[in-house]
This record gives sequence, C-alpha cells and structure tokens, in this order.
Amino acid sequence: MVQAYILIQTEVGKASTVAETISKIPGVLQAEDVTGPYDVIVRAQADTVDDLGRMVVARVQQVDGITRTLTCPVVHL
Repeated sequence: MVQAYILIQTEVGKASTVAETISKIPGVLQAEDVTGPYDVIVRAQADTVDDLGRMVVARVQQVDGITRTLTCPVVHL
C-alpha cells in the first residue's frame, strides 16, 4: 500500500467545494481545506505508485476549481 499527501491550489473561493468533492473519491482517506500556499491537503492511498498516479491524474486533477497539484508520497526511513 502506498500513501501520499496531495497538496492542492484552487481557484479563489473553491477550496471547500474541492475538498468535499475529492473526499468522495475512492482511495482518499482525508481531504481538508487549509490556509497557506495550498488550499486543500489530501491524504490518499493506493495499491501501487502507478495506481496512485492514475488516481491523481484521472480523478483528482479533473475536479473543477483545481489549478495545481503536488503529490508527496509517504516514505518510511
């Protein structure tokens, strides 16, 4: 199982709608609107890195109101 944080920038005023929509995507564990350089932070999981990438590109980035994403896989050092 691979987990990642997805940092999301949205259009002005869209953060809560984006977080709510993303929270319904299978594999998303949590989606919160936050303050700072990013508007929404998501914790997601998938079986493989490839599956995670497909979820981000095919599902998350297609949500209306998103302008940019940054995916940060969790590592265990």
